[in-house]
Amino acid sequence: MKIAIIGAGAMGGALAEGLMKSEALTPSDLVISDPSTAALSRFDKSGAVITTDNLLAVEGASIVFIVVKPWLVQQVIEGISPSIQGKRLSIVVIAAGVASDDICKWLRCDDNADLSVFLAIPNTAIAVKESMTFLVPVKATETVTSQISDLFDRVGGCLITEERLLAAGTTLASCGIAYAMRYIRASIEGGVEIGFKAANAQEIVLQTVKGAVALLQSTGHHPEEEIDKVTTPGGVTIRGLNEMEHAGFSSAVIRGLKAGMGK
Repeated sequence: MKIAIIGAGAMGGALAEGLMKSEALTPSDLVISDPSTAALSRFDKSGAVITTDNLLAVEGASIVFIVVKPWLVQQVIEGISPSIQGKRLSIVVIAAGVASDDICKWLRCDDNADLSVFLAIPNTAIAVKESMTFLVPVKATETVTSQISDLFDRVGGCLITEERLLAAGTTLASCGIAYAMRYIRASIEGGVEIGFKAANAQEIVLQTVKGAVALLQSTGHHPEEEIDKVTTPGGVTIRGLNEMEHAGFSSAVIRGLKAGMGK
């Protein structure tokens, strides 16, 4: 199975890294294309094929990921059109805010019965096989959808959803990486203020967050159930939580998520 990735920026590069770590394919079956040789240089010794020619990249590919800025999607699709017309392959567009109707128009889906089309929104944790990816089958059979979903499951978790929820998914999971990082940064800074060296504070906070995630994933509990276990009456945990809430912690998180959707 040959996979082509068009775009080797932050997201496209992270996707390439994750796929090579996933063992879903051998590096030589992956072609990474980008007009910038600087962006491609990080993959020089990876075993993947690198090129600045998108037409060359998609030749013979069974899956093509288009991972470019939204305003470049049409240009990329029209550029590779000669190599994909009449071919049996899957096109996965990773670009926020690009409508499926427009993508199908640019791909001439009505004239390409064997073409499968998807929208996808992963996050940068895909580089370490820990992405939360939202997948929308625009034009695809259940069999092909299962194939693409399985590929994303190998680099994290994948939720097959509707196009109308992609903006919300972007805010919650893709932007959510930044929000989580901001909490971690704040906790590290707080750790330094209460007496730990910065490196030790970072180690403590990262392991604590990792543990919280592992608890919820292994038990399926609601976060409040685990919170209740460590909030003894009159204890330090409840005092800390209440102080955070007095400062608007939960409200700020929710408002931030809504602001990310322009609400």
